[in-house]
Amino acid sequence: MVNDDLRPEYRREDFGAMVRGKYAARLKESSNIVVLDPEIAEAFPNTKAVNDALRGLLELARVSARLPAPSGSTSAPAPHP
Repeated sequence: MVNDDLRPEYRREDFGAMVRGKYAARLKESSNIVVLDPEIAEAFPNTKAVNDALRGLLELARVSARLPAPSGSTSAPAPHP
């Protein structure tokens, strides 16, 4: 059971006015929390697995962006052997 009473040596007025959410904006700016849908979260056992998968996806996107377009998608005629 949690006891929410202050210890006898403390007085509430010693702490000043309480402000709800005082640091919420700063926390929001300095954090990067992403909530995964449950079916996605089931595929990843931990943070490392998520980060590894995303790094792999980024690398695949970078490599794919550097590849030339497939021969059928260019307007120039394909050379004949």
